Amino acid sequence: MNNSTIQVNHRSQGQCFEAIVDGQRCVADYQRHGDVVRLTHTFVPPALEGRGIAGQLIHAALTWADAEKLKVDPQCSYAAMYVQRHPEWRRLVA
Repeated sequence: MNNSTIQVNHRSQGQCFEAIVDGQRCVADYQRHGDVVRLTHTFVPPALEGRGIAGQLIHAALTWADAEKLKVDPQCSYAAMYVQRHPEWRRLVA
């Protein structure tokens, strides 16, 4: 298992956090509604699964939401599981 840190970019126009890993796009999509960010979808290509990429995408999204003083609605099953596994983020849940 490779847990190296990847570069995650916030694409505010596209409402997503994105990383290009081994030439493939990994993404965590969100929808912002006022002061609430709905984490709607996380995708990592099957060839890249198991490397902690989805977790890094969600971590970046939560870090951004926290800095912006936003609440989070983890609608995507992966995001919900991530918040469940990392209790330090539960304070952000709307």
